[in-house]
Amino acid sequence: MEILIVVIVIVIAWFFITYNSLVIRKNKIKQAKSSIDVYLTQRFDLIPNLVECVKGYMKREEIILQKVTSLRSEYSKTKDLKSGAELNTMCNSMVGLAENYPDLKASEQFLELQKSLSKMESQLQAARRIYNSEVTVYNTKIATVPSNLIAGMFGFREEDFFQAEAGAEENLNVDL
Repeated sequence: MEILIVVIVIVIAWFFITYNSLVIRKNKIKQAKSSIDVYLTQRFDLIPNLVECVKGYMKREEIILQKVTSLRSEYSKTKDLKSGAELNTMCNSMVGLAENYPDLKASEQFLELQKSLSKMESQLQAARRIYNSEVTVYNTKIATVPSNLIAGMFGFREEDFFQAEAGAEENLNVDL
C-alpha cells in the first residue's frame, strides 16, 4: 500500500512539474515576442525623424516616404509582426536610397539616425533569435514523450517561428 501511495505522489508531482514547465515555456515565448515588439516600437519611433531628414533630399521618392509613414501607422495600430517586418524592409530601402544623394550621406543628422537604426536592427535580430530559440524549446517539449501527454490534455499548441518578410533580411544594416 505504501508503494502505491509513493507512486501516486510521484505521478502527481511529475504532472504538476510538467504542466508548470509548459506554462513557463509559453510565458517565455510571450516575453520574447514582447521584446521584439518593444524593439520594433523603438525603431519605428525613429522613423518620423528619418523621414523629416530625408524628405528634403528625396522629393522623387515621395512614394517610399508615404509607404513608410503608412506602414508605421498600421503597425502602431495592429502591432502585427509581419507589418513590422515589411516596414523594416521599407526603412532599409529608404536608407539605401541615400546613395543617390551625396549631400544626404554627409548630413550629421542622417548619419546619426542611420547609426540608431543599425543599432536597433541588431537588437531586433537578437530578439528574433531569442524568440525562435524559446519557440524551439517549447515546441520540442510539447512534442516529446511524456510531456506531450500533458500538453495534449491542456491544449498547449505548437508556436510559429518568427519569419521576416521576404527580402527583409537581405536589406539589413545598409552601410553608407
